[in-house]
Amino acid sequence: MNGWLILTALLVATFALLVVARVSKPLWGFVGAALMLGAAGYAWQGSPELPGTPRAAQRETEPVDIAADDLRDAIWGRFTYDYAYAVAADGLARAGATQAAVNAVLGGLQGNPQSARLWTRLGTAILAHDGGRVLSPAAKLAFAQGIANAPDHPGPYFYYGMALIQTGDLPGAKRAWLEALKRSRPNAPYRVDLATRLVLLDRLMAMGSAQPAQR
Repeated sequence: MNGWLILTALLVATFALLVVARVSKPLWGFVGAALMLGAAGYAWQGSPELPGTPRAAQRETEPVDIAADDLRDAIWGRFTYDYAYAVAADGLARAGATQAAVNAVLGGLQGNPQSARLWTRLGTAILAHDGGRVLSPAAKLAFAQGIANAPDHPGPYFYYGMALIQTGDLPGAKRAWLEALKRSRPNAPYRVDLATRLVLLDRLMAMGSAQPAQR
């Protein structure tokens, strides 16, 4: 089946599901934006004119972490302009399409270059696309821009700390998370989560320093 026909069928099925599930109409715009973004990415990077053929999966996918999604939404909020792009990038990254995730965030930044959320998400996307072990200059620049655009928001500091943990810089991650906690409102729903993560990070650092040095 031609790629365009498959894509059209998926879009129609999705909107039919929205109707059957009685999803409130204010949410339709966000769902539609995410679908259109995916369609645009397919038209740009894919080959919709080619017939569809079954293929064995080659990409490694990430498991869905609902707790991480809830924390993300609590820190950044939901149903904003950049929410749809960030969620689309999350879905692409979980499917192993790291370059497409980077492109999705860049597309959002074209419409809102001052978005701290999207700059921070770009840093995470670049890190994943680079293999997740080294924080490249491009990723560092993206995180720095996110912090510069929202210096009093905990989000950029928290996700920068997550990136530093992934690359092995635990002391740097602790400094970033302390800055995130300092910028969190006392009644913020995610404040306890940040404090708990700091305690666990301290324990992890203590375990590492207690291990005998290898010769």
